[in-house]
Amino acid sequence: MASVSRVLRADGLLMLTAAIWGAAFVAQRVGMDHVGPMTFNGVRFALGALALLPFAMKSAGVAERPMAPDKALWAALAAGLVLFLGSSFQQWGMVYTTAGKGGFITGLYVILVPLLGLFFRQRPGVWSWFGAIMAVVGLYLLSVDGDMNMDWGDVLVLVSAFFWAGHVLVVGAVAPRLNAMRFACAQYAVCAALSLVAAFAMETPEIGGILDAGIPILYGGLMSVGVAYTLQVVAQRDAKPAHAAIILSLEGVFAALAGWALLGELIPARGLFGCGLMLAGMLAAQADEFRKPQA
Repeated sequence: MASVSRVLRADGLLMLTAAIWGAAFVAQRVGMDHVGPMTFNGVRFALGALALLPFAMKSAGVAERPMAPDKALWAALAAGLVLFLGSSFQQWGMVYTTAGKGGFITGLYVILVPLLGLFFRQRPGVWSWFGAIMAVVGLYLLSVDGDMNMDWGDVLVLVSAFFWAGHVLVVGAVAPRLNAMRFACAQYAVCAALSLVAAFAMETPEIGGILDAGIPILYGGLMSVGVAYTLQVVAQRDAKPAHAAIILSLEGVFAALAGWALLGELIPARGLFGCGLMLAGMLAAQADEFRKPQA
């Protein structure tokens, strides 16, 4: 059992991870002023993969029942594909919505994971359904205006949340049998390759635009992908998954704060109340995890 000091250190690292990820929504918004969504994603995930590569090469340890190399390759391809879809819809959505709204809507994947688990014969508990209802009401207050219209950007980010949830399920199914650092590096490389192919097919990538978006891309690649992921891995050695998920769900709060501080984005009172309901729903959805007997 982890000592109190190690648990507190883990909490601090998870909080820092949530802050880095939250601020990344600002980087994503600013980056869109210079490059297209696919170009931004392609370069930042390539940087993230390169940042993890030295650690992946040096990382030791495998699972007790390691996956066969050919199956491990297919697992990395599958995870990278879902990651590509999630990041693509999110990045498209960030062209039309704010950093704060994007952060909160993306955070709905915390609730969607147990609900999508129905397709894998995993039955969500009562608190998961209660949290989902709260989140839906909160999403309505945040994104739907008085004329019953929902911003296109919010719709795209909501679609991305389903893919983020699917990514969690895919990783959860294969990660126990793989070297975590190498698997992460591989899936980021797959996502980068798919994004760059889409960029050249759908956009006109230019070196000048990439250089102009250099700071947002560097932050998104090195900090959000490379540093934050490493911090999460280190922290979760001493933090239970449900406990970690609650702290990481604060990503939306940090996104809203960063959007306000750096971009001057404001969320009206109705939207703020919706954000509060969404955050409460995310926390409530984790109650079922705490009710499970711990080994």
